Amino acid sequence: MPQTAMTPAGRAPGAADADASPEATPETAPEPGFWVFAYGSLMWNPGFQCLEHHRAWLHGYARAFALSSIRYRGTPEAPGLVLGLDWRPGAVCAGVAFRVCRSEEAAVRDYLHHREMVTRSYIELVREVTLDDGRRVPAQAYVLDRTHRQYAGALSLERQAEIIARAVGPAGPNDAYLHNTVDHLREIGIEDPELFALDAMVRARSTG
Repeated sequence: MPQTAMTPAGRAPGAADADASPEATPETAPEPGFWVFAYGSLMWNPGFQCLEHHRAWLHGYARAFALSSIRYRGTPEAPGLVLGLDWRPGAVCAGVAFRVCRSEEAAVRDYLHHREMVTRSYIELVREVTLDDGRRVPAQAYVLDRTHRQYAGALSLERQAEIIARAVGPAGPNDAYLHNTVDHLREIGIEDPELFALDAMVRARSTG
């Protein structure tokens, strides 16, 4: 079974953190089952059953096109960009938290591991999230490994727009992935000004 880990909020997570043991904070509310924090397509297409789900906020991380894609929305010759959960002090990422039945934990962890860890560019961590009913719970999250060769978190929005507007991979055009993500975020009522601005920039390029 994949291991999960807690990292101190004041530093970026690295691959070594995946070997640490999970820890709970005094404010963490104990819950039967385990929680998963979703920030991208997992929000509207989780692929597993849950006991409950809530809007949730994760502090210290941001949803960002910060991972180079060479097998999905780009190629080795012309990489695209895909979403990741990037460490960013002071940021807050709005997403959805799912509580999974304890009897399904092993199967769901295995499913998520195979879905999210194809290129080993993410790290499985447990971070505290705040639910829309006020509870604070530990949730499994997949955050970007900043030491991975495909990490691309230093790009400006302008550079991201340039890449996304032209990249195409086996799964289709990179801009379609961005537009679909933004459409889904709006449908479920999640505001992401930075991502919405990036979407507008890419659309402007396609109509300019």
